[in-house]
Amino acid sequence: MTPEQLRAFCLGFEAAVEEFPFGPETSVFKVAGKMFALSALDARPLAVNLKCEPENAVRLRAEHPDAVAPGYHMNKRHWNTVTVPALPAALVRELVEDSYDLVVAGLPRAARLRLDRP
Repeated sequence: MTPEQLRAFCLGFEAAVEEFPFGPETSVFKVAGKMFALSALDARPLAVNLKCEPENAVRLRAEHPDAVAPGYHMNKRHWNTVTVPALPAALVRELVEDSYDLVVAGLPRAARLRLDRP
C-alpha cells in the first residue's frame, strides 16, 4: 500500500477528513472531530497509528512483532503503530476500518446515525 492509497482509503470513509494539527508532515484522519488514523505519509517505511481494542492490540503485536508496535506517542493500550509495508494490504485496510469503526462507535448516538455505520 502506497501513501497515496492509504490517504485515499482513509478519506473513503463517510465524513472522514484529513487535518494537519501537528504540522504539515503529519496527516491526521478524523471522523466527527475524532482521530482514527495518524501518519507521516512521506516517512520511510510508511507507518500509521490506528485505534484498536486493547485485547486485539496485544494479539496483533504478538502475531506481527516486526510490523505492529504500541502506538508511538499515543495511549499504548488503545493505539498501535502499524508498519504498512510489513503487512498485507488487505490486513492494513482491515485495521484502518476497525479503527474508524471504533471511533464511530464512541460517538454520540445522533452523530452515529448521521453516518452509514450503526
